[in-house]
Amino acid sequence: MEVPAGLSARKESSALPTAAALPSGSQPATPVQITVLKAQGLKTIKSNVSVTLVHVEYNGAILGESSKTDVLPNGTANYNFMTSFESSPNGPNSLDDIAQKPVLLTVVEVLQKEKKQKEKTVPLGQAVVDLLPLLQGQCSFKVSAPLYAVPASPLESLHPEAKGGLEVAVCTKEPLLSATQFANGNLLSITLEAAYSVPEAFAATEPLQNYMACLQVPAAEEKEFPLLFKNGILKLAGEKEPLPRPKKWPLANIMAPGALSIPNSFIVGGPYDDEDGELNKREDREFRIQAESMKRIVWDTERRCYLDPTAVAILQKRIAECQYWPVEVCRMSVASSSKGKTSKADKGDEDKQIFFHGVAYVNMVPLLCPGVKQIRGAFRVFAYQDSEVFEKTKSQHSVFRDLRTQIGLPKEESCTSGISTPPSRAVPSKTQKEDKEKLTRDKDSSRRMSNAPKIQLSDATVETENVTYLSLDGQQYVEAGTFLMMEIKLDKALVPKRLREELTRRVKQMIPPRAPLPPRTAGAKKAVEDYHNRVTSIAVAILSEYHELFGKQLPDQGVIDHQTLEEQKRQLNFELNSSGKYFAFKEQLKYAVVKIVREKYLKTTAFESQEQLQAFLSELYVYLVDQMHIALNQLLSEEAASPTPLSRTTEEQLWLFAHEAEVNKDYKLASLYHQQRVAQDQHNIQYWLDYGAFCLLLEETTKAQECFQQALSLDPHHIQSLLLCGIVAVTLQHYEEAEIFFEDACCLESSNIVAWTLSGLFYELQNNNIQAEIAFREAKKLLRAELAKERSIPEAAEGEGGKKHISAGCVRSPSPGPEECLPERVPDGSADKLPEVLELACVAPGEEATAPEAAPKAPSPGSALGQSPCTIFMKAVEFLMKVNAIQFVHRALAHELLSLQGDPSCAYYLVLAQTSLLREDLSKCEECLHEAVRIDCMNPNVWAQKGHLCYLKRDFSDAKECYERTISFLEDAADMHFVYLRLGSIYLEEKEYGRAKQTYLLACKNSVSCLTWLGVGIACYRLEEMVEAEDALSEANALNNTNAEVWGYLTLICLQGGRQLEAEQCYKYTVKLGLRNDALLREIRAAQQRFGSPAS
Repeated sequence: MEVPAGLSARKESSALPTAAALPSGSQPATPVQITVLKAQGLKTIKSNVSVTLVHVEYNGAILGESSKTDVLPNGTANYNFMTSFESSPNGPNSLDDIAQKPVLLTVVEVLQKEKKQKEKTVPLGQAVVDLLPLLQGQCSFKVSAPLYAVPASPLESLHPEAKGGLEVAVCTKEPLLSATQFANGNLLSITLEAAYSVPEAFAATEPLQNYMACLQVPAAEEKEFPLLFKNGILKLAGEKEPLPRPKKWPLANIMAPGALSIPNSFIVGGPYDDEDGELNKREDREFRIQAESMKRIVWDTERRCYLDPTAVAILQKRIAECQYWPVEVCRMSVASSSKGKTSKADKGDEDKQIFFHGVAYVNMVPLLCPGVKQIRGAFRVFAYQDSEVFEKTKSQHSVFRDLRTQIGLPKEESCTSGISTPPSRAVPSKTQKEDKEKLTRDKDSSRRMSNAPKIQLSDATVETENVTYLSLDGQQYVEAGTFLMMEIKLDKALVPKRLREELTRRVKQMIPPRAPLPPRTAGAKKAVEDYHNRVTSIAVAILSEYHELFGKQLPDQGVIDHQTLEEQKRQLNFELNSSGKYFAFKEQLKYAVVKIVREKYLKTTAFESQEQLQAFLSELYVYLVDQMHIALNQLLSEEAASPTPLSRTTEEQLWLFAHEAEVNKDYKLASLYHQQRVAQDQHNIQYWLDYGAFCLLLEETTKAQECFQQALSLDPHHIQSLLLCGIVAVTLQHYEEAEIFFEDACCLESSNIVAWTLSGLFYELQNNNIQAEIAFREAKKLLRAELAKERSIPEAAEGEGGKKHISAGCVRSPSPGPEECLPERVPDGSADKLPEVLELACVAPGEEATAPEAAPKAPSPGSALGQSPCTIFMKAVEFLMKVNAIQFVHRALAHELLSLQGDPSCAYYLVLAQTSLLREDLSKCEECLHEAVRIDCMNPNVWAQKGHLCYLKRDFSDAKECYERTISFLEDAADMHFVYLRLGSIYLEEKEYGRAKQTYLLACKNSVSCLTWLGVGIACYRLEEMVEAEDALSEANALNNTNAEVWGYLTLICLQGGRQLEAEQCYKYTVKLGLRNDALLREIRAAQQRFGSPAS
């Protein structure tokens, strides 16, 4: 029987496969058993196939072949063939071989032999079985390997889809990895996709060329293991590489092209912004898109390497010592097999033919970040120069120049055997042939110069000349802008990411639960309860006395008349007094009343005057009578007593009052309102957060920390509380705690853009630029997805889905970046078809710099204009401004400024103006608002902020103009409440009382408060509308009865109405609360003298 072509050489070279697989060290070898069960779908490959057998090959050695098996009518052939090879850590079939070399299965058709002729065989199909599961803890697995057809001739083109399958079982008696190796080892996978924007000198007309790349990875015992990528395919300009596309095995003995694809392993691409390497900025997009469809070298090859625990430690150490690793690229000429054997001198001369020697520097530091397992991106290629490579990578040797014998580059392996068309030669079309001829003419002179020294110069001269030539060749990479697309992936992160449970435990440790206050047995509530009990017991005793005197009155006896009741009351009082029981009841109540005075009214000292005593007794009497009625109602009525009426002040109003006090810089009153909110509901997280944000405004960081930690103790998974605890920890320079808070927030809600952005700002503060870049990239990725989702909603609603609609949606997008303008079917940032991308995009690549002016202007944080911030940093600023975290605001604004291609946005200047106003830097605020008005003069928030600035500068004329313009817009500004308040006060100052009244009424309609009703009351009083004025001031007093100005105007109204006693009471409250309006105080005293008030 004849062995198929392409298999005989390998069979001869491995006549003793078992002996070759013996381990070289003392460690025992582990047999790996391969069982080929059956083949399916053979009839789909060749309809008349009848007899087949299967070859099993691994690592260049044929393990055996099955017996001849008939193919059933349904295309199935049952082989049940078993073979094995031995694997040992130091043997030929090492763990690295298991990682990167599959089992190769070849189904061979056995042709019917004719008379007096030997039996012939023809390869029918090939399949590969990946042994990687053996390094992932499995001892056995079963797969259905796709079977790809072998082309009958080199000119035959086959579809890459598999037409059949092989069922294969793999097993070992014991795991290949020990428990320590499995737990602490790792698997490194490196995928070299392609080199783009290659030099023009690369042409398909030249002799066969082998385009190669290589890098070294650490192995055990301070050794390095080279990973070589050979046989890159030169492709001329045309359509770009499809996505996703399969990764390929680094094999050269595959006869079926489809079998080169690694099962379930694909190059999927992704947006440029998500890449780790270079050329991932917005300005690089146009160059990347063009380069991907121009001349390029494609490998699409994945190399794997198993790292034992020692190698993993060395890998971490090497990355920490030097962040850049060199990836060398070169082009080598391939000797044609038709030229026969070369002489020894010629062979040595050809070994020196390393052309276009370049190097890319891959930043490996991201792999030291917690949880990072993958690096993928574009890396520029530079000319290889020893000094520069050593300076950046500390590498003293070139793999291609100094270590060629170690990586093994024999000429007979430089070409792909088994495939007639070399992978490095592209099949030229007519257009490509014309391009070839042009390039040949242009480069002819330089080629002659490069070939001449090989014949005329001595070895030493040749070496010197080659070094010079290499430098000149490599420089063409820089001129062409060549870059490599690579992916470096680990099975497990070098630095494990903290688990969610651990983060939660650490947070709880930092915020221990507070022990509840011990209950007071003699508190005010207990004193009132005791009083109720005494009243109830005395009432029961009096009722018993009544029953003894007059008997029980039954319901059917009718109602007792009034005269009889009065007589019974007189007799009962006489009995109680004469018997001494009345005095006893009084003594029983005395102790309960004393407790109420001490615990509720906190009176433990003597009164200073008789008037104070009388006033207190009056108040106490009213309270005791009310409580007595409550106790008697509970005793005599089956229904419970009605609850105490709730306060008219709602939670929203308390927050508004606190915010009013903050803006008016009455921080004592603002603190009081925040404390009232917390007292109403101590389990409300938002109340604690608002109080903490207020403390941040006052720079009371420790107090703010207590508030945020209290909120977090109520809900350890509350994202805002975690972020605010992290912000405060940074302010207090507790950086380790801050990292825990930020990391926990990102872990609990991985889709939170603000959490990732704040984490990036924190890592940047720690000079951890790699981790910061990872966080920012994740935030940008989430923002793109959010914007795409927002755009898809109106598109789906309209249901048209045309190109015109997509373009219009891009113009309306709040994000000025061109990446948001691409349709969603090209999320990888590379665009399946370049003309479609340019047609669908709202701006051409050359117009990207002007895109921000075309996009609508983003509003200020917290605005009501209905547009969300268009960058991750402005989203973070929106959150930070609400919580008064000014330190982080400035960091976010700095990033926003650096990330912009054009001028800053209106929102940027508006936030900067707000922060300047908080610092009372009025000149800086004015500059920022001037720029904001220039950018967007139709933004009501800008005019409102400008009005506030003029108001604080006491430039009331300009402030009035700005406020009136703000009100005239169809859209409201974010802080219309203060616009109304301040505009109304300006109208009152200018004695435009009618306009002031209308403005304050608008404020009451928008958000009612004591100040809004006070403004209405003042305006009505000046208009001599006394009834309306008193009503408005009464509403103001009901909302806040501690406002001295409200009591002052009530005094004037009472004086005007001749109500002297009420005027006197109002005036006393005015003085007691400390009225600071001197003009109003003088007006009150003048009215008192005019109307003859006794208080004057």
